[in-house]
Amino acid sequence: MKKLLSVFLSALFVLSLLSVTAFAEAPQMELSAKSAVLIEPTTGKILFEQASHDRLPPASVTKIMTMLLVMEALDNGQCRLDDMVRTSALAASMGGSQVFLEENEEMSVNDMLKAVAVASGNDAAVALAEFIGGSHENFVAKMNERAKQLGMNDTTFINCNGLDDPNHLTSANDIALMSCELIKHPKIFDYTTIWMDSLRGGQFGLVNTNKMIRFYSGATGLKTGSTSVAGFCVSASAKRDDMNLIAVIMGAPSSKERFADATKLLDYGFANYAISKSLVSEDELPDVKVEKGAQSAVDIGMSQDFNMLLEKAKISNIEKKITLPESVSAPVKENDKVGEVEFFIDGESIGKSDIVAKSAVKGLGPVGMFAKLSGYMLYGE
Repeated sequence: MKKLLSVFLSALFVLSLLSVTAFAEAPQMELSAKSAVLIEPTTGKILFEQASHDRLPPASVTKIMTMLLVMEALDNGQCRLDDMVRTSALAASMGGSQVFLEENEEMSVNDMLKAVAVASGNDAAVALAEFIGGSHENFVAKMNERAKQLGMNDTTFINCNGLDDPNHLTSANDIALMSCELIKHPKIFDYTTIWMDSLRGGQFGLVNTNKMIRFYSGATGLKTGSTSVAGFCVSASAKRDDMNLIAVIMGAPSSKERFADATKLLDYGFANYAISKSLVSEDELPDVKVEKGAQSAVDIGMSQDFNMLLEKAKISNIEKKITLPESVSAPVKENDKVGEVEFFIDGESIGKSDIVAKSAVKGLGPVGMFAKLSGYMLYGE
């Protein structure tokens, strides 16, 4: 019995050490929010999460999906920024944050989008939804369809603006996903980075509801939201040194605390992580011989820069292994893969990049083969 008890206590001690170790590796951050996520959008790597899949009301952060569908409609030619949008009775009836659109009032898509991004206009969001979707209901169906495509499995949209509804729910994780998708449309930053502007020929002033645009270095957006049910929410994006980060905060008790939480997450990300650009120099990539080609060799290069999100302390430890064949056979097309570079940190592989042909090399036809063979016979190699 004593031996069994000793083994049991030893096991508990080991487990406790493992728990302490795991906890020590996680960032130590106390947030006021119910739920939060910090994500790097190009890699999709989550750097911090807290109750990230809890289904909560998002308030006007909902409009990230609304803006995404508008940007996609602009990109596919469904509409243009100078198209005029008429305000319906439904759109004009929206309460909460608004730009006080009147029924039948017209504004351009550009100004409606500005009203949504900067002033969080519920009325402008519905007007755009009806313009893009044909009706508010159709647009919301498109929102839910797009959410499924993005893997937003915690999300059900009931409206396009985030006004409270018990079934209108999403999660910090899903907000991060749609935020990452939205910033693939860099034109959106023309709106989300506005601090102050106006509508109606300067008659109606706008001030961004996202105070971080003015007070946080590198802030680029994206959207705030608050209701009595949802509390205070924000999806805050920022860019420094070629790295984007997005901090999602849901259910903070006050506006000040949501921005403080977002700032804390972004500061942590920028302080501890960076995008590594481990380029391979041209000197490390010699020409590769081409068998039976119109040219004896082909110039090679990297298919793209190797970009990876890494802890700053580890970037200097990156090693690389270049794998190239002695030769390739013609014909060779431009951008054909001829080799690869694998990158390591502390002996562990962290990714690969292709090495490709920088130009095409045609194969030798019968005449060319004969001429080349004759040259060998007459003059040697």
